[in-house]
Amino acid sequence: MAESEHPRLILHKFLSPDLCKELEFIHKSCSTIGYRKNVFSTTLSHLIATNSPHLILPFIPIREKLKEKVEEFFGCEYELFIEFTGLISWSKGASISWHSDDNRPYLKQRDYAAVCYLNSYGVDFGGGLFHFQDGEPTTFIPMAGDVLIYTADSRNVHSVEEITKGERLTLTLWFTRDKSHDEDVKLISFLTKCPFNCSDPSPSDYLPLPASQNMYWFPPEQSSTYQSGFDIRFARLHVLGYKPYSSDASSLTKKHSSSDFSDILLEPLSVVRGNELFDKEFANLSHLLQMVQFYHWKAPQLQRSSEFKMEPIKVVPISTSHRENICRLTVEFLKDEHLAETIFHCMSCGENDWVNFCGTVDLWEAYTSKLWHKMVVILPKWVANQSIFYEPNGWV
Repeated sequence: MAESEHPRLILHKFLSPDLCKELEFIHKSCSTIGYRKNVFSTTLSHLIATNSPHLILPFIPIREKLKEKVEEFFGCEYELFIEFTGLISWSKGASISWHSDDNRPYLKQRDYAAVCYLNSYGVDFGGGLFHFQDGEPTTFIPMAGDVLIYTADSRNVHSVEEITKGERLTLTLWFTRDKSHDEDVKLISFLTKCPFNCSDPSPSDYLPLPASQNMYWFPPEQSSTYQSGFDIRFARLHVLGYKPYSSDASSLTKKHSSSDFSDILLEPLSVVRGNELFDKEFANLSHLLQMVQFYHWKAPQLQRSSEFKMEPIKVVPISTSHRENICRLTVEFLKDEHLAETIFHCMSCGENDWVNFCGTVDLWEAYTSKLWHKMVVILPKWVANQSIFYEPNGWV
């Protein structure tokens, strides 16, 4: 049991590198505008609401293991409930001044915090060091896989340095002794509204559905007019070298409203990289982004191999009319290209390899289908117990 004046625990390499990458994939394909300046978040309830409830499964074992660690370290076995679970990223300019997590009245129920770092200081981002006002260690250097646990009260007043480059990614959990704030009950209520009654779903059953447009617009103060800034999904594609394409964009002119353009993002889109169009339609912008982020996650492990279905891959050079349509969408949804590159940091996804990309479409469907089937099996047990838990023998 922790007896220090400033009780805190550090767990090194608690998360595996591939699990960190999987959570990064989920966040970068599903995140929305966060709770403070230059912060983006992905909550479990948001995943459920946008038809990606299966993506909460990778979080479940982590939640349980961390809860056990917190209860053991602080001597409160069987007393805690998980109050919040979410992926949070901090981009350039984000910071926290000295504060404790209980200094806001509406968060008084929070007793402990656990912050899991998904990428590394000095490699993936600059700045962002975590400082405690008192006690040891005074400074924590975020490294992928490490976890920092501390009491969410005045014993652990802390700050986070401003991010100077890149994007600092974390999985954050808060724990409470107050059962009325148990996150599981709320999540199960949401999950019961999902269509898990199909034992053999088609890919269309688990396609992501976007939230409202203003949840993706940066900076958020521009989301009422969309006169400057960018759509964060569009921007994340851009920094990886991709652009969405819709033939319907040719019918839109400057006379059309922002909502007319936004409707296109809810409709089927293709993707362009360099001077080539991958001639396959994705259901909407969120589906396209999820596919590209999945490819970016898996690309380092992929080789042209027999595991891919060698179906004909239709890639066409982009024409003048293609360019015009791409430009229309870019002007509307990436109004400040430099700001997008500053916030999300330009990255390289290697050379165009449409064979691997095409194969990844099948891998994404297999990955998603597997998680969906797990949810079909597990959800009735969760509903019966009103608790979300991990069953190793049940997850095959």
